Amino acid sequence: MRAMILAAGRGQRMRPLTDHTPKPLLEVAGKPLLAHHLEALVRAGITEIVINTAWLGAQIVEAIGDGGRFGASVQYSDEGDSALETGGGIRKALPLLGEGPFAVVNGDVWTDFPFERLPGDIDGLAHLVLVDNPGHNRNGDFALVDGRVSVEGGERHTFSGIGVYRAALLADTEPGAFPLAPLLRDAARRGLVSGELYAGRWDDVGTPQRLKALRTALTGDGAGHGQ
Repeated sequence: MRAMILAAGRGQRMRPLTDHTPKPLLEVAGKPLLAHHLEALVRAGITEIVINTAWLGAQIVEAIGDGGRFGASVQYSDEGDSALETGGGIRKALPLLGEGPFAVVNGDVWTDFPFERLPGDIDGLAHLVLVDNPGHNRNGDFALVDGRVSVEGGERHTFSGIGVYRAALLADTEPGAFPLAPLLRDAARRGLVSGELYAGRWDDVGTPQRLKALRTALTGDGAGHGQ
């Protein structure tokens, strides 16, 4: 299975830190968020990885290179000056992601999720990893009932930004910028999304305050290292 790390966003809520550094290169526990993801994917045996870039993308390419030092083979999907959002970015990268299901992880989260748990094949169009609702998303995104993801009924959980998808999920879309969430909700309504609940560490590193809190929790150093 191949994987994609979403790394093209501008990171508006993380400003001013992201004015000069792309959000996935912000450091936690001594290394960039992107490096944590690459190492975790490689540990799970996923070594063919695509990273999409837009805002300050050249910095990401310079920092990661071909992925060889991580034990990975990294290709880049360059979205130019304007990011294509989650759905549009994945759609553009499809030619690099192979024929079968592929994993996707948001570049701006930190987690100890073991990617080897992800299914190599999926029953439907998508498989989502859900987590307990953080303080900034108390109402959650999806319910999980008997291993199937639903938009209604049951206790709601937060989508972690980690999933496995089939290209067919995006079959009816056009090139350009669009979000992934509406496609996932539509597929869930049709019973085509499986899921699992992860109880381990997961942080949406979306603001400077959350970044500082994560750094403090992991290392006791709220300032972090580097950026």
